[in-house]
Amino acid sequence: MQTFKIHEPSQISSRPFWDVRFEDLDFDKDKAFIIEKVINHGVMSDFVSALKYYGKDTIRQEIVKAAYLKKDVLNFVCFYFDLNPNHFQCYTQRQLHPQFGSF
Repeated sequence: MQTFKIHEPSQISSRPFWDVRFEDLDFDKDKAFIIEKVINHGVMSDFVSALKYYGKDTIRQEIVKAAYLKKDVLNFVCFYFDLNPNHFQCYTQRQLHPQFGSF
């Protein structure tokens, strides 16, 4: 199945990338990093732009490998992509290292 990029990555804001030089990112080589940053720190329009650029299947494949997702982001991604939290590397790692006393 061929996928066509119908959207320019320039539609993704630099806001989620406060800690790196946004202009140095390669949207193909750094896609895992970019997807994780957009989902954790971007706004909805960044998420929509990433979906249009990478496609739902690519984001779904990459996001389950994310090292970290905020709890509310994990819930949203599970709902949106019809996934179980156990599919996510960050979730299974979190379960292996419970934090005590977090209220």
